Amino acid sequence: MTNKTEDPAGGIGWIGLGVMGAAMCGRLIDAGWRAVVHTRTRTKAEPLLARGAVWADTPRAVAEQVDTLFTLVGFPVDVNQVYFGEDGVLNGAGAGALLVDMTTAQPSLAQKIRQAASKRGAEALDAPVSGGDVGARNGSLSIMIGGDPAAVSRAMPFFEVLGGNIVHQGPAGAGQHAKMCNQIVIASAMMGVCEAMAYGRKAGLDLEKTLRSISSGAAGCWTLDNLAPRILRGDFEPGFYVEHFVKDLGIAIEEATRMKLDLPGLALARRLYGELEAKGEGKRGTQALAMVYEDGFKP
Repeated sequence: MTNKTEDPAGGIGWIGLGVMGAAMCGRLIDAGWRAVVHTRTRTKAEPLLARGAVWADTPRAVAEQVDTLFTLVGFPVDVNQVYFGEDGVLNGAGAGALLVDMTTAQPSLAQKIRQAASKRGAEALDAPVSGGDVGARNGSLSIMIGGDPAAVSRAMPFFEVLGGNIVHQGPAGAGQHAKMCNQIVIASAMMGVCEAMAYGRKAGLDLEKTLRSISSGAAGCWTLDNLAPRILRGDFEPGFYVEHFVKDLGIAIEEATRMKLDLPGLALARRLYGELEAKGEGKRGTQALAMVYEDGFKP
């Protein structure tokens, strides 16, 4: 490692401090790890810097100072830049480094990162997550991991701070495939919840009472418990951005097409969320899909 900061307690690097990344990095700081951080907009890092995190000007500079580095950025193009750019992680990581990408991206990109890391004597994992802003704050995320077992074992102390359900899915790319399954289920569940809310409102029901009834029956699910109440309050602040969900559903469709799978529910969700993004609502939370079904849900 070059320019490695001396730190007997052990340090981690974190790149990407959005809605979820900031909370997740904060949990690791609270657990006792020193953090070297970088994000595109430095002001997003200020709360963590005030808690003792150290700023680095580039992803490469982060990688030069730590042995274990996490990335959670927005889009695959961002992942490519963070890892493969001139000032990217792979130009700073040394032999023995552990690189963990928690962004949702293509399985093929996870495999590309793993191969490039291996050439430098480093290890890489793809570890996308589910659970939104609530799970990020509470450390209850579901973490889906792809990569070598030895690297997973090495990363487990960090994952245990961040997640409540941690599963090694298989080799590089398997974590991303599992995340696609997760997003396909969420897409259909969200459509069902929004359609039920629209139906209930048109039928003149008290939707809070309706939610109490259906959430404890066979229809019960995370979306009903966590996002349906936000819909009723007109709260469309993001726990997960619409624009990121559109990206994820697009990746799932690409992978399904490659595997010669026809998934009509996925295709419909991608179209509806695409309509929402086209109306300028890409920075809303995924529960904003309710606005597509009925104007009455608009805040």
